[in-house]
Amino acid sequence: MAAGIVEAVLINLLFPPRCPGCGTWGVRLCARCLALFGMPKRVPGAGPPVFALAAYGGAARELVLAFKERGRRELAAVFGALVAAAVPRLPGVGPEPWLVPAPSRASAARARGGSHVLRVARASGFSTAPALAFTPGVRDSVRLDAASRRANLAGRVRLVPDRLPPPGAPLVLLDDVVTTGSTARACVSVLKAAGYGVPAVLTLTTARRTHPHG
Repeated sequence: MAAGIVEAVLINLLFPPRCPGCGTWGVRLCARCLALFGMPKRVPGAGPPVFALAAYGGAARELVLAFKERGRRELAAVFGALVAAAVPRLPGVGPEPWLVPAPSRASAARARGGSHVLRVARASGFSTAPALAFTPGVRDSVRLDAASRRANLAGRVRLVPDRLPPPGAPLVLLDDVVTTGSTARACVSVLKAAGYGVPAVLTLTTARRTHPHG
């Protein structure tokens, strides 16, 4: 026990923690960066109702990227707690919703050691169903415009039958960022075609500039 404590102290001395949002030394996540994430706010746009907790920019963007691409997996617990607080405030969502993580491309998920959105969903404490997947051929959407994103996903979101929630369970689609809303629309369409109600989509951040948090 004592050796483990000494080792932990030495690691912190040699490699002190640093907030992935703003770079502040000595903390794993500073209060100022955490405060960028608020209660769910509606993201304007057509399609299913989408709600986000922060604007995808500055320190909030850095936090998402640190978790998603830079190995800061401990942030799953932070984002999970934010989701746990937000879901009951989504309009039309019942007392026991299931979270369905938006899918990732298989190659991206492998590079990240698994689905980062699934980690957040499980950390929230809600029942979780990883019931969606992309078929082969989906490209990285980072540099695609809205029309190209829609075309990229057309017919390429599928159900994973053995991971579906119970029939009739209310669902909330969960994602890390919404840009054009193409992923949300495609995923919700597939779930609704299977007979599920999806009253809301929840994302950690939105790249749309009209978001109320900034």
